[in-house]
Amino acid sequence: MNATLKKILEKGGPFIGLILVIALFSIPAETREFFLTYNNFKIIFTQTVIVAIGALGMTMIIVSGGIDLSVGSTIAFTSVIGALLIQHGWGPVPVVIAIIVSGGVIGLLNGLLIAGLRVTPFIITLGTLGIVRGLAMKLAQSQTVNYDSSPINTWMTTKNPFSHALPLGVWLTLLLALLTSFLMRKTVFGRHIFALGSNEATARLCGIPTPRLKVLVYVIAGCLFGLAGLFQLSRLRQGDPTVAVGLELDIIAAVIIGGASLNGGVGTILGSMIGALIMAVLRNGSQQMGWPTENQLIIIGVVIIVAVFIDVLRRGSAR
Repeated sequence: MNATLKKILEKGGPFIGLILVIALFSIPAETREFFLTYNNFKIIFTQTVIVAIGALGMTMIIVSGGIDLSVGSTIAFTSVIGALLIQHGWGPVPVVIAIIVSGGVIGLLNGLLIAGLRVTPFIITLGTLGIVRGLAMKLAQSQTVNYDSSPINTWMTTKNPFSHALPLGVWLTLLLALLTSFLMRKTVFGRHIFALGSNEATARLCGIPTPRLKVLVYVIAGCLFGLAGLFQLSRLRQGDPTVAVGLELDIIAAVIIGGASLNGGVGTILGSMIGALIMAVLRNGSQQMGWPTENQLIIIGVVIIVAVFIDVLRRGSAR
């Protein structure tokens, strides 16, 4: 019975968590009427996009045994880059490429420092968190970067807000999730990432070029963080260097809630997507309940601790 329960929690834990969170906000009279409507879930799906895309990159990093605290700063920086380029007359395609490359460059910097200096990723990315945020503020001259209009502005909305159609950002997130899942589960590169996170020394002895692999993981993740910045730009319709402060906590929480281990070697893209959806449902339901921001932060903090505690129990049982 214990083995069966353990297997259910391992495989279906994120789904059970999502159902419980939805049930939590479906019962109170304050939220019951609107919470379970399609239009509200359309809002939730749209609100999930930025955290979900960030969680794709973070899943790769955490499975490889790393961490990245500079995600929020990267999102702000790339959104400012995009707004400045639109302001200077660049078209959507060059702007998208520039934003993705900007995120990749930040990932390259993190990867080179982590692999080259052999310093814990926590310290390196804590440093780049401040550096990248400062660069974003410097480029934007400590103010929002506004522009007239751009097709990018429509990627997080639909022409008719009451239609059943989902914004382009939601569909692209689903496509990216499928591609990233295939990369992680069906390719040699993905298997190397799991091997690196499980035991770096063993992976090195097996002939895996671990330094180069680390750099590549952070570069790919950085490109995904840049894409998250693109949709942050689309959502706000301006570049804001102060945006996404603390968003790295939501993204890391989504990955951990989804079943990934902070020790590396364990994690799934599906779990991380469910985790991102749980975070969006928590915020959406909390806002409908009228709970203040500080209460939302407390709830998210408790959820993170519970998720880590479950991971510790799972690893203890495995040993």
